[in-house]
Amino acid sequence: NGYHGDTFGAMATCDPVNGMHHLFSKVLPKHLFADAPAVGYHDDWDERDLDSLRGLLEQHGHEVAAVILEPIVQGAGGMRFYHPEYLRGARRLCDEHGVLLIFDEIATGFGRSGELFAMDHAGVCPDILCLGKALTGGYMTLAATLCNDRVAAGICDGEAGVLMHGPTFMGNPLACAVANASIDELLESDWRGRVTAIQSQLRRELEPLRGASGVADVRALGAIGVLELEEPCDVAATQKLLVEQGVWIRPFGKLVYIMPPYGMEPDDLSQLTRAMAAVAEL
Repeated sequence: NGYHGDTFGAMATCDPVNGMHHLFSKVLPKHLFADAPAVGYHDDWDERDLDSLRGLLEQHGHEVAAVILEPIVQGAGGMRFYHPEYLRGARRLCDEHGVLLIFDEIATGFGRSGELFAMDHAGVCPDILCLGKALTGGYMTLAATLCNDRVAAGICDGEAGVLMHGPTFMGNPLACAVANASIDELLESDWRGRVTAIQSQLRRELEPLRGASGVADVRALGAIGVLELEEPCDVAATQKLLVEQGVWIRPFGKLVYIMPPYGMEPDDLSQLTRAMAAVAEL
């Protein structure tokens, strides 16, 4: 009859209806959820896209601690790419209401979206930044939370003087060494050129699927390729087909998406996109 508060706190920020943690909704703290930004990184910007967030902050700004979102790419929320201007507007609204802005770049950090960090698409800096996954190149488990001086001072001025309730392995030296090596490897490589080439190939090879029967959308940004179906896919049948194609891709609801490593050869990437095309024909 108990739970780990750290984990449940993070789980509570996911979509309470369609999110991966909806099974725990009865015990999770309740939060406010703004309407998702419109899909369309390159579409014309419509200021009304901020109306939902603006309305929530105008009504609840006095009791809201922070706005947390995934910049540019909503991952588990549907692999949705949205306009950079939304982030600029969110930054302005948070400043107006004295609310912290938190970016979750667990999935998008370290070049995945075509910029080193997705927030760079908008030139916006959050108050708190959450990083993980690619921080170690996937070799070891490690996450990092960065904050600005204002937040750091708030922590240090507290009675404890430090951030309490850290995990046992916080600052694990082996994981940190792996992270340093991974970051050096990334920054010394032509990661931007590689990601740009992957993006071009994904767009070229996925675009012919647009308009096919059962296909709602195809899109690519950086080293992320997405096939969105009109209906949820049959996971068992889809995975069987993908394995027969010689690939392992995770279907997720209506989505079949890939996030290939930057060093992937074009022929291998084409094998992945051919497999996605086969799914569209199921």
